[in-house]
Amino acid sequence: MTARLALYLQDAHSISDGIDYVRYAEEKGFEAVWQADSRLVRDATIPMAAFAATTKTIKVGAAVVDCWSRNPARLASTFATLDDLAPGRILFGVGAWWDPLASKVGIDRSKPLAMMKEIVTVVRALLAGERVTFDGQHVHLDGVEIDYVHQERGPKNIPIYIGATGMKMMELTGEIADGVVLNYLVTPAYNRRALEHLAVGAMRSGRSLSDIDRPQLIVCSMAEDRSEAIDAARMLVTQYLGQQPHIMKASGVPEALLDEIHQVLTWPATHDQLVAAARLVPDEIVQMICAAGTPSECVDKVAEYTATGCTSPILYPLGPDVRMMVDTFADVKGSQS
Repeated sequence: MTARLALYLQDAHSISDGIDYVRYAEEKGFEAVWQADSRLVRDATIPMAAFAATTKTIKVGAAVVDCWSRNPARLASTFATLDDLAPGRILFGVGAWWDPLASKVGIDRSKPLAMMKEIVTVVRALLAGERVTFDGQHVHLDGVEIDYVHQERGPKNIPIYIGATGMKMMELTGEIADGVVLNYLVTPAYNRRALEHLAVGAMRSGRSLSDIDRPQLIVCSMAEDRSEAIDAARMLVTQYLGQQPHIMKASGVPEALLDEIHQVLTWPATHDQLVAAARLVPDEIVQMICAAGTPSECVDKVAEYTATGCTSPILYPLGPDVRMMVDTFADVKGSQS
């Protein structure tokens, strides 16, 4: 496991436990921890600040915040503030969110490619210390800058990643971003197609695929008891397959099963609906799109993702023992270094 290891914490653990896990992962040589806005559960930037304030070397990334609900000037100032807390360790990841969640909170996601390009262009310029005037389809700024008063002015070294799932967004990412955050709950075979489109975009800006960092979210449910590990991942797999169309489309899961799940789940789903829908999802589907099972099974599955283009596995722990997962991957990496 020679890839750079990273941890992903969303809402499966308390923030206080998350801080302990991040510090432990830092001790074990993990390169980064990532946090997402994702569903309407947990804001990304508050845990990011907590992780940044309680660590010394690990990078802290957003994987991802959405491009619609925060003004780009506020996005830039937020991530500049995080960089004040952990200079040189902050990673800005931004995504296009998803429906029906976006529409339910009054956001019209029309022309997401245009929106993403405008957001990345403007946020990058603001973080570079520029004064920005911009009149786009979505973004409108009139002589805006990060208006430092009590600190030295200067550019912020914050790489920009796009959380891309669809192939048009993948090409845009290759063209304009420093990296892509590849999604979870997809098969390793999905990566091959994604990288082809990423390379197309990179060529547009005179770059190659090797110039684009490619960390990937990977659900990792590890336990000595294989059934326990798979069951721990099954509920999340069911929820995302039933509620997030972009993941449904990219997952490689048979259409007939997706239709069955979708008939059971609404948004937001009740616990009873999730339990009922989870009964439809067989073990082999969980293992097809997750690293779920015994430690050796999880290591082998993650190796499939790194073999198909992932440069940094971002492990989302759902098993009963997060430290065991961290130790397992740290030991494998150490033995191969």
